[in-house]
Formats: sequence, structure tokens, C-alpha cells
Amino acid sequence: MLQNYTAKYSKIASGYMGQLIEWPEVVTEGKDIEECRMMLRDALNEMLLAYKQQRKEIPLGGALIEQVPVEVQEGAIQKSYID
Repeated sequence: MLQNYTAKYSKIASGYMGQLIEWPEVVTEGKDIEECRMMLRDALNEMLLAYKQQRKEIPLGGALIEQVPVEVQEGAIQKSYID
């Protein structure tokens, strides 16, 4: 069965970080976006294998992603909160 997952890529100092939206434990890095995509696919395959071996439920893919526009006033201070 073919299952689609949604990847999110973020630019980081060492290149790119990739993570699956539906399965946040699947995360990796690459020096460029292409390497990150390849590494993310490999990480997903490894996680699928591990979950099957441990008889864990595999998260379903197919998340709906949309952008939410918001106007940010110039000079606004961004705060970071740590749980």
C-alpha cells in the first residue's frame, strides 16, 4: 500500500533539516535540500521497519497543510517560549 507523508524542510546553519508532519520522530539533516530529502526518505524507511518489528502502530500520512496569512507590524519583537 502506498502511503504519502508530508515533509517540512527548514534551513539551518549546516544545511537543511527535514521532518515529517504526521510522524515528528522521523527527522534528519542534509547539507542541501536534495541530500535532506534522500536522508528523510531513508529515515522513514528505517522507522517503518523498526515500528513493524516492534509491532507498533504506524502513523498515517496525508496531513492537510495550509498557510495562514497574518500581518506582522514592523519592529514587532518575537518571543521564544520554552515549555
